[in-house]
Amino acid sequence: MIGRPPYHARIAVASILAGHWIAVPSLGRAQEASDSALGVVDFPVSCSEPAQAAFEHAVALLHHMTYPEAQAAFIRITELDARCAMAHWGIAMTLFQPAWPTRPGPEELERGWEEVENATRLGPPTERERMWVASARAFFEDPASTDHWARIRRWERAMGALHEAFPDDDDASALYALAHLAAAPADADSARARSARAADLLLGVYAHNPEHPGAMHYLIHANDRQGREHESLDIVREYETIAPRNPHALHMPTHIYTRLGDWGAVIRGNLLAAEAALEHPAGEHGELVWDEFPHAIEYLVYAYLQQGADDRAAAQIERLLGTPRLQPSFKTAFHLASTRARYVLERRAWAEAASTVPREPATLDWDRYTWPEAIQWFARGLGAVHTGELEETRGSIRRLGELERAATTAGEELWARNIRVLRLEEEAWLAHARGEGEASVTRMREAAELEVSTPKHPVTPAPTLPAHELLGDLLLERGEPAAALAAYTRALELYPRRFDGLLGAARAARATGEDDAARAYYRALLEVAVGSARQDALEEARAFLGDR
Repeated sequence: MIGRPPYHARIAVASILAGHWIAVPSLGRAQEASDSALGVVDFPVSCSEPAQAAFEHAVALLHHMTYPEAQAAFIRITELDARCAMAHWGIAMTLFQPAWPTRPGPEELERGWEEVENATRLGPPTERERMWVASARAFFEDPASTDHWARIRRWERAMGALHEAFPDDDDASALYALAHLAAAPADADSARARSARAADLLLGVYAHNPEHPGAMHYLIHANDRQGREHESLDIVREYETIAPRNPHALHMPTHIYTRLGDWGAVIRGNLLAAEAALEHPAGEHGELVWDEFPHAIEYLVYAYLQQGADDRAAAQIERLLGTPRLQPSFKTAFHLASTRARYVLERRAWAEAASTVPREPATLDWDRYTWPEAIQWFARGLGAVHTGELEETRGSIRRLGELERAATTAGEELWARNIRVLRLEEEAWLAHARGEGEASVTRMREAAELEVSTPKHPVTPAPTLPAHELLGDLLLERGEPAAALAAYTRALELYPRRFDGLLGAARAARATGEDDAARAYYRALLEVAVGSARQDALEEARAFLGDR
């Protein structure tokens, strides 16, 4: 709106007019300290002046996916201005999370529909606001339906219509880009094309408003794709500074840093994100630990393991397990399963892996979380095949097949594809243990091809174990070092600077007589291994390099 000061210049006045609205119980201490860090939002609505400034603050929180605080802020707006229809749109928007497969339950769907109806009854006076309400209606209509992806596609179409009607509306463009990403099919090529389209939209918003939180945030999601990780790195670095105590903002750049293998940056960002997440409680009364906390912990564990800093990874897992009242969500289930699986599998601690007990902790509804459960069975089965317990591995494979079918039936194709990769990898190792050499390699190559053709989900830093890396392990064990080196090379192209990828590549190069390549991989390993506890590998590298 012409003539209005930008959001960050209005916030102090709004705080006084609104009577300390920032200090509602669900809002964290970090937000009181620096609202301007949330970025610049200019989203005019037909509400009172105090409600207008409060609304833009809430939208900024929404763009940062700080859903608990955003919901509290939108609720407060209904108290500031009972006629503000768009506040009810905002409440509805906090009840689903487009970038995550966290499905709204029946209560959230019913409440979202009620908020859309509330907004409609208040009669938004402009066509633009009516279209915003209609976009939320597209998602929440038919509350009894369980087809989440139909809801996402309806929301995408409604956001596309809004963007087309108001192409200069930054928030419409940003959320349309997010909807475009959320509705992407579960194959990498289609997802990459959608990412490029979304990135173009977001760069347009960024050119108009370089401090728009959605533009920077969603651009990172768009570039969290194989082959796009080097795009707009200046914006990635800038995003680190826009909300220094906002947990999701602190975390988001580390999606790209993980793809680049910059483990120090991953650790730096997620130590801060984990601390900030504890300052931003979840739940209606702020009684739960927001699932941004386990999300940050997973990325920390992954980065520490790539440095060989196993003790630090273990400490973060203990920190996670020792935190009570974790938000019972898909993200929490995934990270509880994945961190423990990674810890045993990255260390090749096969006996520990074989002792994995799936569906723990029992307090979570594992029937809703097929992929997280599958990761537990994968760790158990892969450990068992390496310790000679082949019947245990067969049982694990059977369960992975059941979980894959359940995910497919539920319409979760991305989950099903990830579970299928895990099943194929276990079948490959089981075939190898039986002496079925060609079948084992065929199965593992199939897993690797499927993994490459499947877009990485934002919940995870990387596959549980990269399939090309496992292919290298298998080929090396079969006495085929040249083929193993090719597999490790591809694995490191996809997932650079991984400890086990570098070690495997060095060993394969050494076995083929490619000493220069072996030296390069061993040197890279020593550079990565900051504080490593894996002394045998480091001694091996130093001995080959003559650095004793």
